[in-house]
Amino acid sequence: MKNNLEKLVRKNIQNLAPYSSAREEYTGTDGIFLDANENPFGIYNRYPDPYQNKLKQRLSEIKGIHQNQIFLGNGSDEIIDLTYRIFCEPGKDKALTFSPTYGMYEVSANINAVELIKLPLNNSFQMDRNSLQPFLLDESLKLIFICSPNNPTGNLIHSDDIEFIFRIFNGIVVIDEAYIDFCPQASFLDKLSAYPNLIVCQTLSKAWGLAGIRLGIAYMNEVVLTYFNKVKPPYNISSANQYVALDALSNEADFQEKVNLILAEKERLSQELLQLSTVKKIYPSDANFLLVEVEDANDLYNKLVEKKLIIRNRNSVVKNCVRITIGTKEENQQLLNALKEINHG
Repeated sequence: MKNNLEKLVRKNIQNLAPYSSAREEYTGTDGIFLDANENPFGIYNRYPDPYQNKLKQRLSEIKGIHQNQIFLGNGSDEIIDLTYRIFCEPGKDKALTFSPTYGMYEVSANINAVELIKLPLNNSFQMDRNSLQPFLLDESLKLIFICSPNNPTGNLIHSDDIEFIFRIFNGIVVIDEAYIDFCPQASFLDKLSAYPNLIVCQTLSKAWGLAGIRLGIAYMNEVVLTYFNKVKPPYNISSANQYVALDALSNEADFQEKVNLILAEKERLSQELLQLSTVKKIYPSDANFLLVEVEDANDLYNKLVEKKLIIRNRNSVVKNCVRITIGTKEENQQLLNALKEINHG
């Protein structure tokens, strides 16, 4: 298993000698620290734990995943970028995703000079196995990105279609579960032992309400993790952000209460929106947002901006669709009031 995984890694990354920080040479917590050219004064004067051990220990307790399978990134965007760097030779290897989906897969591919194949999802925003299968046999294809629940469509990708990929494809499969906490279905985390080529990305930005600290999480095989630790910047998660994350993760009851409020508001907002003639369709959502087809997405977006109500215009991605994030009850009501005014205008 180890050898098969390492064959997927770029040769220069396999041979890379990572930067060794002062906090790796001496890992103790007691002593007079004169080794890292830090200022002796201040609250955050010391470099952070480069491997975020306390935070990983807490995540391990919550998720039931061993610490040596957890990687923390400066947002999931850093994890996406590192995945390209580790597994894809620029100008040679390929990656694949499904369209429409999260735009950073393509941006990171372009930054890393990797060709990204974008296969269109069907009318139900699910994979088409027939169009997918030939690509799975291409030896130059190294990565597949699957966003589930998907952004901007909101739906889970069928798990049997994902299992189909694992039966054929030997490269790295990244399942981006940024919105999984809003969804009753099981995460793919329980498949880590079955599929050593699986990386599951989650985040504290959505359900945990910590978008401002930019903390992404990737769960992966321990062999794969060694390469992420090789390539990452030495101190990629600040001490302040580690403290904030630990504090939030200590209160699971508050987290679940807020998730339940968001889900209840999503249902209420959905029912109210369906009463408006300008709304043509609301797509099924397993996330904290709704993809809504309207008569004229550009016009509606501009009229709401005039009222200082900001939604996301997704017309360029899904025709005449807007994406509405679920806010507080008060925020959602203000949106509904404005939409009713526009609808009757």
